[in-house]
Amino acid sequence: MQKTKFIKVLSLTAGLVLSTNALSANWKIAVGDGGGSAQEALGVKFSELLTEKAGDKYKTTLFVNGQLGSEQATVNDVAIGTLDMSIVAANNLAPFSPSVGLLSLPYIFENIDQAEAVINSSIEERITDTTLKQAGVRIVAWSYSGFRMLTNSKHPVKNLADLEDLRIRVPKSDLIIKTYQSFGGNPTPVAWSETFTALQQGVVEGQETPYAAIYSMKFGEIQKYLTETHYLFALEPLIMSESIFQDQSAEVQKAILAAGKEATEYSLAWIKEKEGSIKEELVAKYEMQIDQLEDEGEWVKKAQATVWPEFYEQVGGKDKINELLILLDRKSI
Repeated sequence: MQKTKFIKVLSLTAGLVLSTNALSANWKIAVGDGGGSAQEALGVKFSELLTEKAGDKYKTTLFVNGQLGSEQATVNDVAIGTLDMSIVAANNLAPFSPSVGLLSLPYIFENIDQAEAVINSSIEERITDTTLKQAGVRIVAWSYSGFRMLTNSKHPVKNLADLEDLRIRVPKSDLIIKTYQSFGGNPTPVAWSETFTALQQGVVEGQETPYAAIYSMKFGEIQKYLTETHYLFALEPLIMSESIFQDQSAEVQKAILAAGKEATEYSLAWIKEKEGSIKEELVAKYEMQIDQLEDEGEWVKKAQATVWPEFYEQVGGKDKINELLILLDRKSI
């Protein structure tokens, strides 16, 4: 009898805790990039909108610069409910939900307008649904973080041949590794938290991230040369623990999704407004040399001919790629 009574009391206590959590929250959001990044901008705006729509009792705290772990580690933490939210690169979510890899295929996007078209399409809705099933996390917003640019400390990169003597830091992503291999480069996986030190100590000579991340991580201090590449437009989802989402009332769930939608729209406006000034600041503050590729058409051919076929199955098949290409008014494969 005593044991039964104890269980009942424990259950009642748990119910009270759940009820309290459902009426208020201070959720942690992991952010891989530093302050001033597109990821942080999305997180800040989402937080403002959440409080505005759900009430003052609903707040978030951002932890930038990977304070809560690597992006892939935070995906796992969000999935099991030990972390509330995280903003991650699509390629870091792909190991848990391969369909997301569709957005990271090299040269799948030619410009920011195409990225916007996909985020506002049924393709995004399907990816969100599939990610929930495969990874157990809910995508509530997207950061438009820009094309990943190549930087290095050794010499200008203007064509494929210039990559041959450079070790380029890349994330632990088969897709990105194989992309740089298709270019004839030397991709070297290094943890994001260790990248600055690896560049500083010469473990690698270069890295590739969007303009805002280059600035927020202060890579200009140790990287002289920047090349504008367009092989990957970084769409970076804000993911939320599904168990925590389901614990909320219907009204709060609606507020979360509405805040996410508006934050996504804000992110698009933010990158369009800020990227140009960030580029200018990198030149003015760090005297970085910015170059254009002379043969990017060759980069496109190599990546699409070599990398795309290897990942057809993982991203859902050629039909899924063609659906995206048709949406963008591009030639199907």
